[in-house]
Amino acid sequence: MKRLVIAAAALLLAGSVLAQGYPAKPIKFIVPFTAGSATDIVARTVGEVMGRSMGQPVVIENKVGAGGTIAAAQVAKSEPDGYTVLVHSSAHALNPALYSNPGYDTLKDLTGVTTLAAIPNVLVAHPNKGWKTQADLITAAKAAPGKLNYASAGVGSGTHLNAEIFRLQSGIDALHVPYKGTPDAMNNVIGGSNDWFFAPLASALPLIRDGRLQALSVSTKTRASNLPEVPTSIEAGLPASDYTLWVGMIVPSATPAAVVKRLNEEAHKALASPELKERMAKLGADPFPLSPDAFNAYIKTEMEVAARIVKAANLKTQ
Repeated sequence: MKRLVIAAAALLLAGSVLAQGYPAKPIKFIVPFTAGSATDIVARTVGEVMGRSMGQPVVIENKVGAGGTIAAAQVAKSEPDGYTVLVHSSAHALNPALYSNPGYDTLKDLTGVTTLAAIPNVLVAHPNKGWKTQADLITAAKAAPGKLNYASAGVGSGTHLNAEIFRLQSGIDALHVPYKGTPDAMNNVIGGSNDWFFAPLASALPLIRDGRLQALSVSTKTRASNLPEVPTSIEAGLPASDYTLWVGMIVPSATPAAVVKRLNEEAHKALASPELKERMAKLGADPFPLSPDAFNAYIKTEMEVAARIVKAANLKTQ
């Protein structure tokens, strides 16, 4: 027992010493999705401001694949020193129900630092489809069961989960076509090979405004401030269809509490800055700061919700 107490004290001291000099080198943000995806945009936007404040650059590394599990596994196995940070999305809470062996334990191997942003998804289609509303899409899908297809940013992504909620609520039958990220998915909707997509507003807004995508509804409980004329999916007739895409910072569970605290404080300071508030507003994203404990509790709740949807939709990895 005495040896255990001494070992624990040594670990706490080592963590305290590490935190005092932190950060002493660049910090790496590992992003599980492609450049231009909503998660990537938020990571770069927040990372730039945090880097200036902390006196060390934040470097973005896109590690794409398997719904984000490849990136999460890399971070889970990395040195727990605060220099390798996972910036993930809602998919982090979905993957435990979807992947039987992702290479890490979501709750044991990783811990939350803070959520960064809450982003509406927007249901989009190509304007030449002639669909002006969510109801138009549902009518078309029910008239041709299994014939329409929907894109996602990958199996297990937040855009995938949102689409499954929509599919379950509307009772339509359609084919899922996953891509490696949001830009690829949107490009294929614009190109006509896919019929619809729940795109993060942060990525889709410019394409909606220049007329290349038609917005049919937004996924959140309230309308998006950047698209006030577009109804929510609930307003458009699906009472239990709301979904919010979130982005957050996650580190290995053995990371010293003092380092987690510093990252949390720096992220919250960045989110509160006028510069970042303005940039987030233009993206259609809302700052979403939580404490580490609150974020971890939120992840657990999100995992429970995702597991129910995976079961109801009979989802399997591809």
